[in-house]
Amino acid sequence: MRYLLDTSVFSQPLRRQPVEAALLRWKAAGDAGCGVSIVTVAEVEFGLALEDAPRRREKYRALLENRLTVLPADEAVWHAFARMKARQHSAGQQVADLDLLIAATAAVNQMTVATLNTADFSRIEGIAWENWAASGVSV
Repeated sequence: MRYLLDTSVFSQPLRRQPVEAALLRWKAAGDAGCGVSIVTVAEVEFGLALEDAPRRREKYRALLENRLTVLPADEAVWHAFARMKARQHSAGQQVADLDLLIAATAAVNQMTVATLNTADFSRIEGIAWENWAASGVSV
């Protein structure tokens, strides 16, 4: 697996108006080339539970559930998260903890984060990331 899909990319098939560029990049990378963090799964499932819309839940089951390898937030990920959070804090650039956990998962597994959330992931030192909303690649 080369790419770790951030929640912003993984959830695209559930959107009313998905970002076509992200879907095309995912298709080109292939499901075998992509994975997700358990954090991303939890974020999507939280949104579905909050929304409580049976049709969207069914769409999730049909399109996304068990589609990709889910990477755990294991001890190595938590250690990387702690270092990243300390770096961000020292630099005065706060990033949401869940985004840092996704970034730590990518770093530990030597993967590139595929995201639409460039504002946060571009500020995290030491990770590779790509903006899947654009035709160009950012790292």
